[in-house]
Amino acid sequence: MEKRLIKKDALVGIAKKMAEELTVWAPVKKEDNVLFTPLTKDAEPFFAYLNSKNAPKQVFFPHTETLMKYTRTPKGMVFSAEENKAGKTVLFGVRPCDAHSFVLLDMLFDQEKYKDQYYITKRNNTTVITLACAEPPYATCFCTSVDGEPVSADGADIVLTDIGSEYLAEFITPKGEKLAKYFGETKADAVAETKKKEIAEKAKKAIKSKIPAHEVKPILDNNFEHPFWATIHGKCLACGTCTYMCPTCHCFDISDEAKASDGVRIRSWDSCMFPLFTKETSGHNPRISQKERWRQRVMHKFKYYVDNFNAIACVGCGRCVMSCPVNIDIRKIIEDISKL
Repeated sequence: MEKRLIKKDALVGIAKKMAEELTVWAPVKKEDNVLFTPLTKDAEPFFAYLNSKNAPKQVFFPHTETLMKYTRTPKGMVFSAEENKAGKTVLFGVRPCDAHSFVLLDMLFDQEKYKDQYYITKRNNTTVITLACAEPPYATCFCTSVDGEPVSADGADIVLTDIGSEYLAEFITPKGEKLAKYFGETKADAVAETKKKEIAEKAKKAIKSKIPAHEVKPILDNNFEHPFWATIHGKCLACGTCTYMCPTCHCFDISDEAKASDGVRIRSWDSCMFPLFTKETSGHNPRISQKERWRQRVMHKFKYYVDNFNAIACVGCGRCVMSCPVNIDIRKIIEDISKL
């Protein structure tokens, strides 16, 4: 594995140079938020950030995308699948928790039997550059409880670690190695690697927020009807903020929009927190209240995903904790479940 050293003040220039030749998504500061957006000539990448407001999963799984177009003709309907035009893309400066989420989404969208070609094409055409967390960004971070680490290569093609006045750049995959030309020629030495190991260990120990994420699976297996589920949903507004901010939530709706003889079929994000999410054509809704919807959210992440893929569908980024308008905390919920 190739390893190089780059000056910290060179990172912005590297991202801009890439953007001249490739589509580059990077963190950009917009007012009080940092958002992942495609870099333009007028956009300045901002790498001194804690974590982005939005999860960068949108690069592979857009908020809205066209799947198919159709036209009504005198001879009948003519359908055409929307060409997936995803070109070579770089996702630059992703935090390790978000890179971990890509691995979890791969399990769903790129299965042996079920393959989502829209997602897969974008994923295969994208090189992920991770910016390791030398320090935990927020007190709400709990990545180490859900199989993550602040300095991790999981889901990354290149890992950048801040080791002081320089970044240690590690080229993990062949996709990452193809971008090595942008990172100069200074080879990393043993001192840099030692610093990286020390930083990684220190950052891991600094994660103070812990949840018994693995311990609750057997409890969830046997407590679908437990009275506990009636205690956590009372103040939920069903706003969907927790799911829209989540790096691993992947619920979607498919709708047709037609005008005159032409129409498009669109896939858009949806949320298990919404009352209409499970409403059937008959009018029946099997999840009639936020009690059932919150149970589904917890079960999906800590039981069903484990059943199906042997992985917890949470990366511990803490976005749902910070963004919930009524302060519902998934960490407390999991802690309470562990005591049932």
